[in-house]
Amino acid sequence: MRPWLIGSEIYRGSTYGPKHPLAIPRVSTTLDLIRALGWLDEAQYRDSPMASEAQLARFHHPDYLAALRRAEAAQAVSAEDKARFRIGADGNPVYREVFRRPATSAGGVILAARLTAAGGQAHCPGGGTHHGRPDRASGFCYVNDAALGLLEWLDLGLTRLLYLDLDAHHGDGVEDAFAQDPRVVTLSVHEAARWPFTGLAHRPCGALNLPVPQGFHDAELRHLLHGAILPVIEAVQPQAIMLQCGADALEEDPLARLGLSNNAHAEVIAAVKDLAPRFVLLGGGGYNPWTVARCWARGWGVLDGHAPPPRLPPAAEAVLRGLSFSRAAGRDPPGHWFTTLADAPREGPVREEVRALARGLPVMLESVAGCAA
Repeated sequence: MRPWLIGSEIYRGSTYGPKHPLAIPRVSTTLDLIRALGWLDEAQYRDSPMASEAQLARFHHPDYLAALRRAEAAQAVSAEDKARFRIGADGNPVYREVFRRPATSAGGVILAARLTAAGGQAHCPGGGTHHGRPDRASGFCYVNDAALGLLEWLDLGLTRLLYLDLDAHHGDGVEDAFAQDPRVVTLSVHEAARWPFTGLAHRPCGALNLPVPQGFHDAELRHLLHGAILPVIEAVQPQAIMLQCGADALEEDPLARLGLSNNAHAEVIAAVKDLAPRFVLLGGGGYNPWTVARCWARGWGVLDGHAPPPRLPPAAEAVLRGLSFSRAAGRDPPGHWFTTLADAPREGPVREEVRALARGLPVMLESVAGCAA
C-alpha cells in the first residue's frame, strides 16, 4: 500500500503577519517541491477537510472554539477573549484564517488517522501543532491536531499508540493531553532550556522526554535513536506511530540552537515508519522556508521510496528560488538551499550529556511498563 499525502490550498498565501516567524510559506512550498520533483501520483493525494465543530470539541472547549470563530469573523479579539483564550497574545496573532487554517490542519490529521485505520502510512505536513491547549492558544498553535489525530485512532479502537516528537520545542500539549492515559506513550526529543521550558524529565505512565543540548547533531540523534527511541518502541509494540517532524531542530532554524541536518530526520523516519502497522508523519515547527520545505519534502520521499537527487531538477530549483526570507539568512542564502534536497551530514562526537540520556533507558522502560500495568 502506497502512502497518502494530505495537503490543502488554505496554506498558500496564509500568514501570521509580516513580522511573525510564521510569515513564511511552508506547506504550500513543500507540496510544490514534491510535485516539481515528480514524486507524487495524484491518486495518493487527499485534500484536507476542515474538521467539524464536533471533531474539534473532542479535545477543545466549545467556548474556546467559539472565540476563534469570533476572532476570524471580526479580525479582532476582545480584551476578555484575549485574556482568557490567549488569542492575539503571546505570539498567537489574529490573522485571516485563524479558525479555518487550524481546523484544516486538524481535519488533515484526523483524515490521516482514518486513512490508516486498517493499516498504512500518511504524511500531513500541515499537522504538528503540538502546543495547542484544550481552552487556549499556545506557541503559535490554536488547535492540537496531533492530539486530535491520536484521539481518532483511539476512537477507532486502537489501544496502544506511540507519539514521537522531534521538534526543537517540547511537545507539551500532546504530553499533557495523554499523561494520564495508559494507551498513549509520548516521547519528545527537544532542546533543553528552550520555550516552553518543560519536558526536563520523564513522567509516570509513558510520558518520556529527552532534553538535548545546543548544537545537538546527527551522530547524537543517531545515538538516541538506537539507544533510547527504538528500544522504547520495541517495548511498547505500538499499533500506530505518529511522528512530529518539526524542522526547527535543523541547524539553520532561527528560533532554536540545535545542529541537525535533514539527513537525521530522514534517518529517524526510515527507522520507525515500519515498526507499527500504522504510521502518520506530521510537520511542526520550522521557521526557515528553504530548510522546512526541503526537510518535509524529503520526509515524503522516505515514505514513498524516493532518493534525493544529487541536484534538483530545474522545476524544483525554481520553487526554492522563488522563496524570500526577511531574516538575515535570507539576504544571501547558500546555493545548496536551491539546488539540493539532502543537507551535508552534520556529524561529531557524542557528548556525555547525550550519552547520559541514553543511559536513562531503564527508567524510560520502567515508565512504559508502569503505564501498561
